[in-house]
Amino acid sequence: MPSTHTSLHYHLIFATKNREPRLAPEWRGQLHEYLGGTVRGLDGHAQGIGGVDDHVHLLVSLKATHCLADFMRELKKAASSWIRATHRQPDFHWQEGYAAFSVSASALDTVRAYIARQEAHHQKEPFRNELLAFLQKSGVEFDARYLD
Repeated sequence: MPSTHTSLHYHLIFATKNREPRLAPEWRGQLHEYLGGTVRGLDGHAQGIGGVDDHVHLLVSLKATHCLADFMRELKKAASSWIRATHRQPDFHWQEGYAAFSVSASALDTVRAYIARQEAHHQKEPFRNELLAFLQKSGVEFDARYLD
């Protein structure tokens, strides 16, 4: 085959350090826009961004040349800097890790809708339960000590 063809979509989830409610509703939409711009700046395509006061969800499409770990490091670093500078939170940090789940092209609309409903979803479902369900459904091995 003379060229490369990929369909690489990821549902990304990451939380504030210690899951502190640091992402204020007054500027959360701006954060989501900033994250989308950062994804574009990293040569990815943001297809959905949402979240609540202690974590964010992104649906992104990446190229075969992307290294997911490098992409996440740069995304989180940029967002941390933006929050510190723009919203006067000099001690803001994200948690060390993240969750990343591959998404088939046929499930993009479902995941996009799920991300858009985060506010309503988390009125009923705690983040830990949500993450645990994703990990179990995806068959990801994990140490429960690191879910909080």
